[in-house]
Amino acid sequence: MNPSETYDIVFHNGLIITANGNWDVHEKGVVCVSGGRIESVRGEAPGDELPRARKYIDAGAGIVMPGLVNTHSHAAMALFRGLADDLPLMSWLEDHMFKAEARWVNRQSVFDAARLSFAEMLLSGTTTCCDGYFFEGAVARAAQEAGIRAVLAQGVVDFSAPGVPDPRRNVSTAVDFVRAWQGKVSRIYPGIFCHSPYTCSEKTLRSAREAADEAGCLLQIHVAETKGEVAKIQEEKGGSPVAYLDSIGVLRDRTLAVHAVWASEEDTALLAAQGVGVSVTTESEMKLASGVAPIPGFLDAGLSVGLGTDGCASNNNQDMFQEMDFTAKLHKVHRLDPTVLHARSVLALATRDAAAAIGLGDEIGSIEVGKWADIITIDTKQPHWTPMYDPNSHLVYTARGSDVRNVVVDGTIVVENRRIRTMDVERVTEDVEGWSRKIRSSK
Repeated sequence: MNPSETYDIVFHNGLIITANGNWDVHEKGVVCVSGGRIESVRGEAPGDELPRARKYIDAGAGIVMPGLVNTHSHAAMALFRGLADDLPLMSWLEDHMFKAEARWVNRQSVFDAARLSFAEMLLSGTTTCCDGYFFEGAVARAAQEAGIRAVLAQGVVDFSAPGVPDPRRNVSTAVDFVRAWQGKVSRIYPGIFCHSPYTCSEKTLRSAREAADEAGCLLQIHVAETKGEVAKIQEEKGGSPVAYLDSIGVLRDRTLAVHAVWASEEDTALLAAQGVGVSVTTESEMKLASGVAPIPGFLDAGLSVGLGTDGCASNNNQDMFQEMDFTAKLHKVHRLDPTVLHARSVLALATRDAAAAIGLGDEIGSIEVGKWADIITIDTKQPHWTPMYDPNSHLVYTARGSDVRNVVVDGTIVVENRRIRTMDVERVTEDVEGWSRKIRSSK
């Protein structure tokens, strides 16, 4: 640390959980940020003076940690939060969501609902999300305004979809989105999202893969989400969804397989061999009764795995702390083993491992010198945090999104003392309420 340097931001008076390779923890530490990146991380010795800074963030003897990484969301589906609950996936999707989307999803509704989701994410400590939907350019505008880091993908299906009435233009529309946003905003990484192997033909899947490779971007796809999907693809293609995608060259690095609930050991080995990242959305999968993704098996195979919230129509919130809690407990009861997925490993699924799953492991996910300064502080001076013997355990089993006090993305303060600085949340909320009134009155 250069004593004469003036940093942009200095975090102090907090327990620093770095989530680095050694999982170093500084009981009372200092994190210095300049130019959007982390310049220094160290413990604070008695009598040390704070480095000079333009802005100090006092953690209030709480926790300073990496921002959370949500590896799968449909941000604009906040528009349909609670619209169709307590239904199996295919009924929920085909009888309700596809119909609602056909009528109500447009560029403005997507922008308004995505802003709402990003406000919810930021206020609960998520600094990066990986999203896929239609009118994704509107989602990108919302993310740019909110100040969140976002891997965003234009949705691809083989039928008329919002913004893509001619399915023959499904992949080309996604390519247009990538070209429009690639390199435009440092925090936004455009990509392509093929909905699934049962809504996209082999030709579409191959074309999307080729386009993603040419652009050097992430290709996302729902895969092996339900037993019904596995049976359908097995009957039609002669193998599991994972094996089918591998056989046509879709699986490789820069691929994110979402859900993978019914991935077999053979499927897991294929995913690992091809360097595919995996996103598991525990709460959504529980709510839709899709099953329990074999996360311990994924980790044993060396896969990069991250947690996601999915859309608010199937979760119904964006709280990644709650996602961690449910994930840990569900696997323990499912395996009848309380030692499965210990707290620190689950915390990694929402930070460093999640970043690796979406291809950003070298840039975010931990507090390390040289990485982007995506950092949050947690208020631990509350009854439900007292006493605290193990901060990792409390972050998984005790913390709530509402405990987040400050959020920095890319070295910019976007939430300060629980207030978002980048948008008018009251206005954002009212905009989505306006859409909901129209949807209610149309029934």
